[in-house]
Amino acid sequence: MKNIEEQLKVISKGVSMLVDEEELKVKLEESVKSNNPLIIKLGLDPSAPDIHLGHAVVLRKIKQMQDLGHKAVIIIGDFTGKIGDPTGKAKGRNALSDEQVKENARTYFEQIFKVLDKEKTTVRYNSEWLSKLKFEDVLKLASTTTVARMLERDDFRNRFSNNVPIGIHEFFYPLMQAYDSVALNADIELGGTDQTFNILMGRTLQKAMGQSQQIAMFMPLLEGLDGEEKMSKSLGNYIGIYEPSEAMFKKIMEIPDKLILKYFELATDEHPEKIEMVRQELNQGKNPRDVKYSLAEIITRLYYSEEEVIKAKEYYDAAYGRKVIPDNIPELHIGDGCTIAEVIPRLVEKGFVSSNGEFRRLIQQGGVQINAERLNDLNTAVSGGDVLKIGKKRFVRFIK
Repeated sequence: MKNIEEQLKVISKGVSMLVDEEELKVKLEESVKSNNPLIIKLGLDPSAPDIHLGHAVVLRKIKQMQDLGHKAVIIIGDFTGKIGDPTGKAKGRNALSDEQVKENARTYFEQIFKVLDKEKTTVRYNSEWLSKLKFEDVLKLASTTTVARMLERDDFRNRFSNNVPIGIHEFFYPLMQAYDSVALNADIELGGTDQTFNILMGRTLQKAMGQSQQIAMFMPLLEGLDGEEKMSKSLGNYIGIYEPSEAMFKKIMEIPDKLILKYFELATDEHPEKIEMVRQELNQGKNPRDVKYSLAEIITRLYYSEEEVIKAKEYYDAAYGRKVIPDNIPELHIGDGCTIAEVIPRLVEKGFVSSNGEFRRLIQQGGVQINAERLNDLNTAVSGGDVLKIGKKRFVRFIK
């Protein structure tokens, strides 16, 4: 294991809140002294996962701690998933069936191991211990907190204020998630800032049950391509970890300059000292586009082979990187699976060419390019992001 100061530097990179740093230092000292890894807990309630870079922020932090020698334990909330975490909802979330839980858990496995080291990760299901609790145990669990404490949680408080029903069973969700920490004797639990109440409840319950309290680590939410809202598939501002490498690279190049450092901190495994160098370069006037190009290469390499990274760079350089393609060009919406022949009428309609015949003549004369390469075949497929050059000065970018 690396020395304690180095571990603290890596672990705290990009963290929004840490409860608390002195306790973490003590745990690390004991870990180094005994040569026993810390147990890092991440709880997942498998509800239709589709991981993008925003979701991967917490996973990347766990991976960094795995690289420091610590042990990751992923808890699939097959038991708590039957209740549903009401976080941020105006009403309780629908419970999941056994079949839904199993299918979503399988999907999670496929995705989280794009980030985590599978050999250094243990997966547990919280039904292993929660389903075995007797009613006497449940009452003892409930006695560790109060209704007033539960109503400190924003969604419960808001629903109570607005006379929206709260089921008694919903109060057990944070208690059961906290009990997961007791069952594991967790040293660290991670989550987004939207999980503050649940994770701190784990500390409370561990203390009540005579355990050393886990460190509560909260990662900030990552804004998407719009630079304003948190990354979300529903908002269309996301970068999926299963998108083609070319699409991932291109989207990273589209993030606002103000987010470059935040993406370095939250979406990469780069060392804090390297990120400080990037900060200084930007402050000294380095072109943000060049820094972003390096960022896109680093992030894409985390999810794809070197061959795919090279392919993504070549695609971007051909389609967007050369000065022959202006930054701000008109866009044309297209459907899935379109060919050049099928989009010609739209090009005519929008005034990019005067007629179907003119476009075909330009192709025969070598005057049409797609992504900076000569277009010869009208049956060439086009997709979102492709750039068409017509003649010497007319450009159009296809979007879906």
